[in-house]
Amino acid sequence: MPSSDKKQWQRETLDPAVKRFPERRENFQTDSGLTIDPLYSPENLQAPGLDYDYNRDLGYPGEFPYTRGVQPNTYRGRVWTMRQYSGYGTAAETNARFRYLLDQGQTGLSIAFDLPTQIGYDSDHLLAKGEVGKVGVPICSLADMETLFEGIPMDKVSTSMTINATASLLLCFYIVAARKQGVSQDQISGTVQNDILKEYIARGTYAYPPRPSMRLVVDIFKYCAENVPKWNTISISGYHMREAGATAVQELAFTFSNAIAYVQAALDAGLKIDDFGPRLSFFFVAQNNLFEEVAKFRAARRMWARIMKDRFGAKDPRSMMLRFHTQTAGVTLTAQQTDNNLIRCTVQALSAILGGSQSLHVNSRDEALALPSEDSVQLSLRTQQILAFESGAADVVDPLGGSYYVESLTNELEAKALEYIRRIDDLGGSVAAIEQGFQVREIGDAAYQHRQEVESGDRTIVGVNRFTTEEPPIEGLMRVDEAAARTQVERLEQLRRERDDSKVKSALERLKQVAQTEENTVPAILECVENYCTLGEVCEVLRGVFGEQEGAISF
Repeated sequence: MPSSDKKQWQRETLDPAVKRFPERRENFQTDSGLTIDPLYSPENLQAPGLDYDYNRDLGYPGEFPYTRGVQPNTYRGRVWTMRQYSGYGTAAETNARFRYLLDQGQTGLSIAFDLPTQIGYDSDHLLAKGEVGKVGVPICSLADMETLFEGIPMDKVSTSMTINATASLLLCFYIVAARKQGVSQDQISGTVQNDILKEYIARGTYAYPPRPSMRLVVDIFKYCAENVPKWNTISISGYHMREAGATAVQELAFTFSNAIAYVQAALDAGLKIDDFGPRLSFFFVAQNNLFEEVAKFRAARRMWARIMKDRFGAKDPRSMMLRFHTQTAGVTLTAQQTDNNLIRCTVQALSAILGGSQSLHVNSRDEALALPSEDSVQLSLRTQQILAFESGAADVVDPLGGSYYVESLTNELEAKALEYIRRIDDLGGSVAAIEQGFQVREIGDAAYQHRQEVESGDRTIVGVNRFTTEEPPIEGLMRVDEAAARTQVERLEQLRRERDDSKVKSALERLKQVAQTEENTVPAILECVENYCTLGEVCEVLRGVFGEQEGAISF
């Protein structure tokens, strides 16, 4: 007779089979350490105290709480935006890569900036030596941004900019460059990352202390709400914390705690929740554990909808809709057996698609060794296109919805992430918790645990600690020519010779005055940009007013 419930099945069918053929390990867990049962059934959604309700907790796509997607038909109408993160060498070289990717079918641009640009130094600064153009494109002035988008219609392409400490400045470069093309600021669309809090937690490209940095974030919210309606004013990022070693639970919790801090700061500055809420966006990683990642994206949508509605009183449905970009996990790429990275990235990309991401970047197979070559970038884009148009994964909304396993994981991830958020609230919120080093310690502990599992062999990394082979050195890796840095410095010197120094001095003085008040800094930064002040000059003014954050806040 067939079993009448899960317990009977386990006792009479599973246990005898396991005695004959033992399972390959004692405990199965997700990457976040959640225990995986051998089988999931309706009992997992009807456990005592769970109180799971389909309409309340799952519902239908396009309807609150958006667990199954923010759009009713998801990819059946339009597939996700395919963005390959790009930037290196000089603005001219990166412009050529952008044109190549657009010709290959990429549907949006994603700009990688070099480290000096990210932390507010011009390419000829002593601290920029050896870093110019290495991990992104150097943008020191409006002239560089104009070159970067030469021949690319800025009213037709959506652009994502991964920039934080200098986010308002890069946004101003973009606005004015578009204007020079004849495109007004109410026509441009895209996203500026503008997520400074995660820099103190995991990434480190900050310039000023947290509290004045939060002011700059809110200034962008204010300015764009009134003047740049199609622009996403922040991309609140879990990606970098996960790359630093966070679990999926921590990624959700720390991302939303930061988001709560940004929303509260905007409300405290006098903005109304539904004036800026619809333009908030998010950035998550897609890691290797396929089902946990799908569940994470679904839990994230439900969590954000409830946070915005219940905690902040949002009324506009767009304020409750979690819109997010996803990138496959750079930290999982291996220098050994680099072709394995193709498979890893394909699985990760599939999790983002099954989880309903609106935008996706797929890493390239050689990124553990160098910036990706043109061929590698094309192959990564083709991975997205095959998943979109050949796999069938984009043909149905929330295809794993209703899976007992995925729904159980969604519930468990949400519950554990909310526990973390309550702990951070008890510490005084995200900024206070950062100042106490809470998130850094928690991520450090998780990263240490992961490392121990790899070194002990409890966690398999194919080609690294199992199934290893001897390999010849890889040839044809992309390298940034040192001549690119010299070219960039020469352009900067020429700019300083040809601009009107009196207008530069006047604009910088005006910015200094504004920064010392509560006035919005964006219009003053725009004035600096229009007069070809450099990134380093603007940031030096702000450092003089706000101070400089040196080193980690707390451990």
